[in-house]
Amino acid sequence: MAFREIWVLEIKEMLRLWAGGVGLKAIARRTRVDRKTVRRYIKVAEEQGLRREGEGGRGIDDDLLVEIVSKVQPGGSRGAGAMRAHCRAHQEAIEGWLREGCKAPKLVKLLHRHTGVQVPLRTLQRFVTEELQASKRRSTVRVADAEPGKVLEIDFLELGDFTERGSGRKRRMHALLCTANYSRHQFLWPCLSQTLDDVIEGLDAAWAFFGGVFPVVVSDNLSPVISSADPVEPKLTAAFLEYMQARDFLLDPTRVRSPQDKARVERQVRYARDDYFAGERFGTMAEARTEAARWCRVDAGGRTHGTTQREPLKVFEAEELPRLKPPPSAPYDTPHWSEHKVGRDHAINVDYSLYSVPYSVGEVTLRVRRDRVTVKLYRGAKLIKVHPRQERGKHSIDAADLPPGTAELATRDGTALAKKAEAHGQHVAAYARRLLDDPRPWTRMRHVYRLLGLTRRYGSDWVDAACAQALALDVLDVVRIDRMLEKGLIDRGLLPPPPPPTRAKRPNLVPLRFTRDPQEWRPRPPTPGAPDATS
Repeated sequence: MAFREIWVLEIKEMLRLWAGGVGLKAIARRTRVDRKTVRRYIKVAEEQGLRREGEGGRGIDDDLLVEIVSKVQPGGSRGAGAMRAHCRAHQEAIEGWLREGCKAPKLVKLLHRHTGVQVPLRTLQRFVTEELQASKRRSTVRVADAEPGKVLEIDFLELGDFTERGSGRKRRMHALLCTANYSRHQFLWPCLSQTLDDVIEGLDAAWAFFGGVFPVVVSDNLSPVISSADPVEPKLTAAFLEYMQARDFLLDPTRVRSPQDKARVERQVRYARDDYFAGERFGTMAEARTEAARWCRVDAGGRTHGTTQREPLKVFEAEELPRLKPPPSAPYDTPHWSEHKVGRDHAINVDYSLYSVPYSVGEVTLRVRRDRVTVKLYRGAKLIKVHPRQERGKHSIDAADLPPGTAELATRDGTALAKKAEAHGQHVAAYARRLLDDPRPWTRMRHVYRLLGLTRRYGSDWVDAACAQALALDVLDVVRIDRMLEKGLIDRGLLPPPPPPTRAKRPNLVPLRFTRDPQEWRPRPPTPGAPDATS
């Protein structure tokens, strides 16, 4: 007869009938239990103090049943069968075949080929599962729900491909899934990628959908969010940290490759993919997002959840919504942080746009924060410059950032040069304005720089007088003014006369190889009897 485990109610019924005066044969017939088994249970029950009615003794309770079952132990533990023992004897070979990728049906063939014994398939499957893979299968426990309105779990998933209407382009649709830990109410945000902009845009849409901000967000180690994963001290990216500060919530990252840390949102991934996306024909992202919002409220929010046995939307509105923080009133301008090296031109290149840096900073590396409106430059924790955001190819150069004496030339600021000339007299200023009235930018600015240099050399009064005379004669030539000043001051004895020009010495010539000695060219004495050359 095959072994049959006795159920606790059957044991209790046997004891109740015996205590009521029923015989063993009648008890076996009523409970359909073998009479020997009934006798064994009754004997142990009597040893534990059970008596028939009217004789006193213990009552039939849970403690008595536990004591009886522990004493009787029907069936006992059986040893391994011959086939299980055969598998254990060849465990090393089976493990090797498993590492090569063999499955149970193939293992049966290989084991029969090498040992000559045909092990049943189910026996071999149980051996692999219970003894070889038992260490790999970890047990788990159900984690208690968080407080209402406390935790929101988020996760990215791939929904599938769709054909974009108009262009006919095939695109891959992703989505950010947000699930309330307590009520299981969820929000789905379709998108085309999984970047930082998608995370922030999806969370802002979630705050608007839920009507508030959850104090704690649980996510996995998304690269736009976590720059360095660690189970104890994860490091967040600067841009997402700033978003957390703006929306006033905390991030609780999970461990790496540990989906059980956010099991509630993980369990909804397949449901969202199958019930929301499967079979749909979305043509634009706007259509997908509109349908996602409707699906989250009506289909997912109105169903009876399998675990809580309540409608998520009703639970959320009744118990979680009143505890959320107020939703944001304005869209978030996503910042981007980066590091840039200051060049010799006292400027940095950010997204193909130039921004000036104060020349006193030097050639160092700065941290740059940029959003849609501004570009902020930081050296350590110190803010050193703020620029308006420029389009690609444009620049924002502040003349105050450039070294002294170079700002006007670098920015082609003729007005600033004219203001400098005003400090040296009205005629110098008028002369400078006449020089700047020229279509050639570099030439006119060099002329004004030359004029300002004359004020440093001869003094503002003399240059102002010379400019007045030149304006009267309508002479626009800085070089001529320089000569006028130099000659006039020398004539008045205010400048020493220039030194006389000196003739340059002839350089020493290297004698050539076949050059004759100059002594050979001296005149020879007259020959006697020869006529005089002068006669």
